[in-house]
Amino acid sequence: MNPRDIRTILLVEDSLADAEMAMDALDGAHLLNPVVHVEDGVDCLDYLYCRGAWATREPVDPAVVLLDIKMPRMGGLEVLTRLRTDERFRRIPVVILSSSREESDLARSWDIGANAYVIKPVDVDQFFEAVRTLGQFWAVLNQGPETA
Repeated sequence: MNPRDIRTILLVEDSLADAEMAMDALDGAHLLNPVVHVEDGVDCLDYLYCRGAWATREPVDPAVVLLDIKMPRMGGLEVLTRLRTDERFRRIPVVILSSSREESDLARSWDIGANAYVIKPVDVDQFFEAVRTLGQFWAVLNQGPETA
C-alpha cells in the first residue's frame, strides 16, 4: 500500500479527556492511519474544506469522521447535515461517537445519514475496545466507493 493512500481518521470531540482516550485506543489498534483531532464542528468543517488553520493541508478526504454530537460553536448533527448535503463529502463515512442516549439524537443521526451511532461506554476498557473496533473497521476493512 502506498503511504499516500493512507487517509486520516478525523476525530471531532470537544472533551479533551475523551479525545485523548480515543486517540490512545486508535493507537492501540496499530492503525497506519494518522488521527487528526479537532474540537468542534466549526474546526471540522475548516479541516474538510482546507480553510483557516488547515488551509495548507493536502485536500484528501479522511477515511472516516468520528463525530461527537454535543459540542460548542457547532454540534455534530449540524456538521453531519452539511456533509450529507455537499456532493464532495456525502460519501465520507461518519460515525457518531456520543454519550447521548437520547432517542431523538439517535433517530436524527440516522435520518441525516450517519453510517453508525456508537454510545460512548462509561467503562474505560469498553470505550477503548469500541474505538479500536471502529478504527479497524472504518479505516482498514471498510471499502468505500471510488472518488473522482
